[in-house]
Amino acid sequence: GLNCVCFKRKGNYERICINLTPLQASIGLNCVCFKRKGNYERICINLTPLQASIEERLKRLKHRTQVYFDASRPDHQVALRALWSATYPGQELHGLISDQWKEMGWQGRDPSTDFRGAGFISLENLLFFAKTFSTSFQRLLKKQGGNRAAWEYPFAVAGVNITFMIMQMLELHASKPRTFVRAVFLQMLSENEWAFDLLYCVAFLVMDKQWLERNATYMEFNDVLKSTRAQLERELLMDDVPRIEDMPSYSLLC
Repeated sequence: GLNCVCFKRKGNYERICINLTPLQASIGLNCVCFKRKGNYERICINLTPLQASIEERLKRLKHRTQVYFDASRPDHQVALRALWSATYPGQELHGLISDQWKEMGWQGRDPSTDFRGAGFISLENLLFFAKTFSTSFQRLLKKQGGNRAAWEYPFAVAGVNITFMIMQMLELHASKPRTFVRAVFLQMLSENEWAFDLLYCVAFLVMDKQWLERNATYMEFNDVLKSTRAQLERELLMDDVPRIEDMPSYSLLC
C-alpha cells in the first residue's frame, strides 16, 4: 500500500498520518506525509460521510468488475441487444450469435466469447460510450479521420482491452496498491459515480489518437495501449485535475 505520500510546499514537507480500518485502508491511502522544519506531526481523523461514500462507490465498482458475462442471463442479453441498437440505430439484429457482430469488431459470430478478459463491465463501458458520446463512438467505430493503416484494430475487442487496462492501472483488486493513481481516481469517484466509465471513454479517444500518430498496425496494438496508459496516468496526476472532465484529453470527446 501507500505508507507515505509526500507533498512539497515551499521547500518543506508536512506529515499527516491517518489511522484507517481494514476497509478504509482498502482505499489505498494509509498515510499522507508532510514534513515541516524537521518535525513530524501525527493527526488521526475519522472518515466523513463523503469519505464513507467513496468506500461504497469503490465496493460497487469492484463488484461490477467481478461480474462475468453470462449469455444465459436475460439482463445480459438485453444489454448486448442495447449495444447493437445504440451502435446501429434502425438496423435489425438477426440474433445474439450472428455474422453481423463482426461488423462491430468482435472476433467471431458470438461476442460473448470476447468478454472473458474483462467481464460484463466491458459491455457496460461500450454501451455507456455509445449512448453518452455517440459522435465520438461512431467516429471510432467507422475509423473516420486520419490516415488509417490497412490492418486496423478491431473496434469492439479494443474496447474490452481498454477496460482491462484501466482496471489494472487503477489496481482495483490489489490489497496493497503501489501507486498514487488509484487514490487520485477515488477522489474523482467521490465526485461522480460514473468516473470509471468516463475515464474509459477518454482512454478510447487517447488510444485512437496515438494509433493515428504512430500510423500503427494491429501488431502494435499492445504498444499503443501501454503508451495510452502512460498518458492517462500523467494526466490523472496533474495539478488542478480534480475530475475526469478536467483531464486535458477529455476535450477529445464529443
